[in-house]
Amino acid sequence: MPAEPRAHRTVPRGYVYADHIPYVTPDSLSDLRGPTSGVVTVGPHIDTSMNPVYEVSDPRRARELYGATVRDGSVVDQVEILDRRLLLRLWPQLNLPTRCRAIWEQKFPELAARSRAARAA
Repeated sequence: MPAEPRAHRTVPRGYVYADHIPYVTPDSLSDLRGPTSGVVTVGPHIDTSMNPVYEVSDPRRARELYGATVRDGSVVDQVEILDRRLLLRLWPQLNLPTRCRAIWEQKFPELAARSRAARAA
């Protein structure tokens, strides 16, 4: 039994939830075989809106879809939704948490290179 009542419910000092989100990545960017055009509908674990439908050929919607899938999708989702070439093109523009971006860029140096090139431009 904890020393203090409800001690098991307290959050440790300095705990930052964002530091513990379990971001996942595919084994290889070559595994990504998602569509490059058409409509993609995603599940509520990626988009909780009433209409989670994305037109991949619309640049704004593609960025939103890719950001949400990188951030919240499972590896299966990422493989089925993301396309390698399109991900590389959109990568610098994706709105991602810092830690999520760092995890992906550490695993896939070509993404880090895209970010560096975009910052240098």
